Amino acid sequence: MRVVAGTYGGRLLRAPRGQLTRPTSDRVREALFSMLAPVTGAVVLDLFAGSGALGIEALSRGAAAAVFVDSAGPAVAVVRENLQQLGLQAPVVRMPALRALSCRPVTDHQYDLVFLDPPYRLASSLGPELSRALPPLLRPGARVVAESDRRSPLELDLPLANERRYGDTLIKLHVAR
Repeated sequence: MRVVAGTYGGRLLRAPRGQLTRPTSDRVREALFSMLAPVTGAVVLDLFAGSGALGIEALSRGAAAAVFVDSAGPAVAVVRENLQQLGLQAPVVRMPALRALSCRPVTDHQYDLVFLDPPYRLASSLGPELSRALPPLLRPGARVVAESDRRSPLELDLPLANERRYGDTLIKLHVAR
């Protein structure tokens, strides 16, 4: 796995071992960031961060800041290692995602871009709670990217701007009111 483009383009990233983390493929990340267009200056929340690849890709492409959240110790360790390897500074929080949305340092910011890439088996059950918890943290016009399995999508109560399928992966781009 590598950073696709930007300042750190081509640099390798580690992913946590085992089957619990499913990093977004380089191909899907490239397509996603083409859909997002510029992210320069954005404040980013990478919820369910895994390897941190989505947030790191945003930083590589000019995002101003990012906060990474994951509940798994190995994932948090890998995100920290990936950030350190690239010389990046960013908060990395080990906490369940829904709880993190009401805790510091997550609540210290309002976000322009949020990545939601929960475990596919949980995605369909998280929509209502995420739909309630996210809006206070979003700037007007913020973009929320939800990645899930097409057979069990993550449904959010936010306006849908775009939707794309890449094999079994479904990417939904929502825009905050």
